[in-house]
Formats: sequence, structure tokens, C-alpha cells
Amino acid sequence: MNVNAGSTLYLRSKASTSASIVDRLTRGTAVKVESEANGWAKVSVNGKTGYVSSEFLSETNGKTETAKPKTKYINTSSVSGVSMYKSASTNASIIIKIGAGVPVQVYSEEKGWAKVKAYDSDGYIQSKFLSDTKPESKPSEEAKDQTNQIKYVAVNPGSNLNMRSGPSATAAIIAKLANGTAVTYHSESGGWAKVTANGKTGYVSTTYLSSGSNGSEKGENGSKTNEYSNYNLTLDEMVKIQMAANPQTDKQYATYIREDALKLNSNAKSGTVLSGTWNVRSGAGTNFSSLGKVSAGSTLNILSSKKDKDGYTWYQVQYKTGWVTAKPEDVKYYLDPNNFINDPVKSLQFINLSKTANAQAAEINEKILSGKGILSGKAASFIEAGKIHGVNEMYLISHALLETGNGTSQLARGVKVNGKTVYNMYGIGAYDGSAVQSGAQFAYNAGWFTPEAAIIGGAQFIGKNYISAGQNTLYKMRWNPQAASNTGKATHQYATDIGWAVKQITQIHNLYMLVNSYTLVYDIPVYRKL
Repeated sequence: MNVNAGSTLYLRSKASTSASIVDRLTRGTAVKVESEANGWAKVSVNGKTGYVSSEFLSETNGKTETAKPKTKYINTSSVSGVSMYKSASTNASIIIKIGAGVPVQVYSEEKGWAKVKAYDSDGYIQSKFLSDTKPESKPSEEAKDQTNQIKYVAVNPGSNLNMRSGPSATAAIIAKLANGTAVTYHSESGGWAKVTANGKTGYVSTTYLSSGSNGSEKGENGSKTNEYSNYNLTLDEMVKIQMAANPQTDKQYATYIREDALKLNSNAKSGTVLSGTWNVRSGAGTNFSSLGKVSAGSTLNILSSKKDKDGYTWYQVQYKTGWVTAKPEDVKYYLDPNNFINDPVKSLQFINLSKTANAQAAEINEKILSGKGILSGKAASFIEAGKIHGVNEMYLISHALLETGNGTSQLARGVKVNGKTVYNMYGIGAYDGSAVQSGAQFAYNAGWFTPEAAIIGGAQFIGKNYISAGQNTLYKMRWNPQAASNTGKATHQYATDIGWAVKQITQIHNLYMLVNSYTLVYDIPVYRKL
């Protein structure tokens, strides 16, 4: 180190003369240079790491003692990734979680810990999670099971988590999510999760996502009442009724087909379906549920094979991705209220949407509708609409925010029809291919010539087909247990997706979380015991 005799060189916490002083180094002190940029050197000395001005460093034996990092790769099957700590201890603060296959720069390794750089941050990772070669990318079962599950933002109270347009800290911020916000988790890579929250889809750091709802800051003055609806059928009978209606799921299943359904191609890695129609099943045997059917001439890629006890060989095949027929056990999971009633978010599928939330207009305007385009300041209209048409005002607000893109859509801002400006806040009558034109014409015929008229008048149509017809919870909209009990059939159901009700409630939860005064009335289904 080259400074005047008797002088000292400041070791600073950051590469800036205004950064705090970590230590004072005397002339001749040996330091290890880890990197240099913009006139500053990052160095290690006396067990401390910091920054010094490069002009006061001199070479030793004609060479600068710069540590040369080695590239290694994160090797883990965990969907949540590997933690990088501030120091070499699992009790230290976590800087970030790094996904499988991500390259990191390793400076040193000692006692089971590696000092590394990743995502422009320095920290420590347990050496057992590092490999010299990039591991083969295979989606884990855990990853598959977590797709489209609900997770929660876990940051310090009062703080926000940035949702970005891409999986990078430099990508544009498209939303700020408060502590406790529920998000729908889609996928994860490199320490970033693709999520949907409050009608927007983007990327957040996995470090700040939790599977538990301990981060929730739900309102302090909310009241909750449980009511119950009894149905004259068992849960297993309900499952059987629903299976007859071909319920769908986007969950990924292993799929199998029997050997006599296929003519193997020359490489034996694929096969062509022979005459007729064949079931693709969830396991290697006819006792497993059918997930779909394939017809003669279809080509299927073969992944593996196994023999069933009946002597047939069953091929695991690459079947269609996307929607498939759900397994009975998965249908039963979503049908059983006991799986959700104690969850602060998922239980909201049982909210009686014909009952008012008793929320305060001033609080809704301030905490929910502020900055929401044409919807700003319209809380009183939503509350009035709920009272007139018997629809929960928070449900109406959630619906309007999603349909209008937070109050910014063309239909919400107003469209001219026959010389008059009309408004449509719920997308009623807006058909694919001509959404603006058809939605505006519907609003004109209904007489929605002010935003308030569209909010109040549209609420009638929101409640008409389901809520006012007795399907007054998201659970009932999806499953319609009363009709199943009366007729033995699955009828008048809003969706075929078995997870539909759970997927709808993150936005509603996030709205309730923003206010302190509200009422929750639950309508919980009860199936007959054996």
C-alpha cells in the first residue's frame, strides 16, 4: 500500500468518499484486491472487506494480488432456491435466494462455506449447494405442485415489494405490493418468481415470498360471522357427481397408455396410436383415472415404461400440456371446505357475496380507489350499488378494477354512441372481437350515461345469474352443491377449473387488507356425514 509515511488510508463501506469508514490502514499494509472499478478497489484486510481508492495501492512482486474467482453453479432441487447469507452462518441475514443452475463467482471456500458474488451482491453459500458443472434442468415435483398456488409478500411492515416487468432488478417497476399481499405464484427461475397480484402479472424476488400468511396486515376492526349451509349428500358423493362433469385442472400429471394402444416407431422413443380411441391414465393400470383420450394416428413421445400386475406394459407418455381432466383426489381436495376454512385468504371463497361489507366510503376512496382512473372517488356509488342489488361492495370493486384495468380502459373512460358518452365498468356485454363496440352499445341501451350510473346499474347484472340465484359465494358459483344435492348432477357452474374459486380470492383479500373497518359473513358448506 502506497501512502505517505505516518498517514493512513480509509477503508470504506462503499465505493464513495462519503461512505462510512470501516477501518484505517497504515502504509505498507498488505491487502487482497478482489475487484476494481471506477477508481475504487474492493479489498479484504484483517478480516474486513471494504473499498479503498486504487491510486494508493501498489503492486507486490510486480503483480496486483487480485483474487480470481471461479464460476460454479447452484445445485438444488428445491423450488425456493439456495440462500445466500451475509456471513458464513445459517443464522446470518439472508441476502437473496438463488435458483438451481444459476452461475455464481466463488472467491474462496472454507469449512463448508463459499464466499461468492451473485446478482451484484457478495455473500456466503453452503458449499454443498455448488457444483463445477451446470446441473441438468428438471422441474421438481415441488415446483409442479406449487404452480398457481397462493403465496404472500413478506417484507417489513410499512414497506413494499417491487413487482417488475422482467426477472431483473433493473426491469421496470409495474406495481408495489404491501406486506401480506396475496399473489398467485406461476413459476420461478434464478431467484425470481412470476406472479399475478391485483390484476397484474410480473416478477418479484423469491426472497420476499412466504408460503404462510404471517405477513398479513389485515384490518384491525373487521368482524367475522360464520353461517352454515347443509347439503344432503356426502363429500364422496359430491366428488362422484363432479367427476361425471369432466372437471379440469392445469396441474401437471404423469400420463400413461397401455402397450396395445401404440405401434412403436423405429427408435422406440415414440409411438403411433392404433385404431379406435384410447384412455390416457394417471397411472400404469386401468384402475387409474382417465385424464383424456387419444385417437388413431396420434403420435406420442415415450418417456419411460413399467409393467402392471396384469402383465401389460404401460408407457409413460408426453401428453398435452394445459388443461386435463382432474384426478378424483384433487377434486375432493378443492371440494372439502376443511382444507380452506382456517386459511385467512383461501377461506374468502366462502364470503356471502349478497351481504354488505359495511366498509366506509372515505377509507375505500383513500386506500383502494385513489389513483384508479375513472373509479377514483366513486366508493359511495359502489356502496349504493351493493345495497340496491344485494351484492358485496368489495366484490363489485374487485370486479371493476380487473375489468377496467384499474379504471383506465376505454369503456370505463367513456365511449360515444349516437352522440352520447356511455360508460361500462364491469365489461358487461363486451364480447371478444368487438369488446368496445358491443360493450358500449350495451351501456347505451341500459342508459349508463355517467360513471355512477354504470357502477350502480351494472351491479344488477353482476348479481343476477349467480348471487341473486342463491350461488352467493365463489365456492357455490364453482360447485353449486345445492343443485347437486337436489338433482344428482353438476349444473349451472361458473367454471370447469377445479381451482377457480381459490384463484379468484387474492384480489378480494388484498382489498380487505387495505381497510380497517369491514364485516365478513361466511357461508360454509356442510356435507352429510356417513
